[in-house]
This record gives sequence, C-alpha cells and structure tokens, in this order.
Amino acid sequence: MSYFSDIYNGIGTLLNGMKVTGKYFLNARKGAITQQYPDNRETLQMFERFRGEVVMPHDENNEHSCTGCQKCEIACPNGSIEIIWDRVIDEETGKKKKAIDKHIYHLGMCTQCGLCVDACPSDAIKWAQNFENSVYDRTQLTRVLNKPGSKVRDGVEE
Repeated sequence: MSYFSDIYNGIGTLLNGMKVTGKYFLNARKGAITQQYPDNRETLQMFERFRGEVVMPHDENNEHSCTGCQKCEIACPNGSIEIIWDRVIDEETGKKKKAIDKHIYHLGMCTQCGLCVDACPSDAIKWAQNFENSVYDRTQLTRVLNKPGSKVRDGVEE
C-alpha cells in the first residue's frame, strides 16, 4: 500500500514544483531577474549586496582611513590581504608611528567571505561592485589598495 501512496505523493510534489515553474514562466515579462549581459553594459544594475572586490576609498586629498592595524589581514582565512608597514617618526610629536607602505589585496585568492571588511575598525576597506575581472595573467589580480603618496586621514586613531 505504501508503494501507491509514494507514487501519489511524488506526483503531487512534481505538480507543485511545475506550478511554481509555470508561474515564473507565464510572468517572466513582468519582472524578469535575468539580465542580458554584456548587451546591457550601460544599464546593468548590480544588486546592493553584491561583493565584487575589496577597495580602499580615498578622498579628494588622497587620504584614507586605514591605520595599518592588520585586523583585516588576521581575519582573512586564506591570506588574501597583506599589509606591509614600517615605523616612522611623527613630525608633530617626535614619536614613532606605524605607516603603511602597501596594502596588498590578492583578488585571485579571495573567497569574498567578507571577514576582512567586517573586522576593519575604521571602515577603511569596502566592497565594490566591480565584477569584470577576467585576465590572462593571474598576477594582474594582485592590487595595491592604498594609492601612491596617500596618507591616513586626520582624526582616524590607531
């Protein structure tokens, strides 16, 4: 008896799934989610939660919020972030202070988990909407996030 009831339940489940698929098929023109990339590059809208790559925003004075605390580097599970820094003497106080030489991001190793962005106490790194990262040479996926000659924005504490 369970054999026939299993068949009956299986057909019911199949019809329920086909009902959902049929509803999407009939209403496809009203609110399609699929976008015809690359034909619509000019009008392409990425979802707000999309994670493309990690960037470090700089303001008009070439200043950023990264203090070099290395919390993003420590939080990264596979070593996608590397911070090269040195101690320099602060001209105002005369004390040694940490200065970032390079904030390196290896996009080819990144799993887009977001732990680095969440760990950053000064919100110095963010997710960008860029998704076109196809390259022939993997070394082009290594990015230096801090721009040449950039410095830490005033008021950002270590």
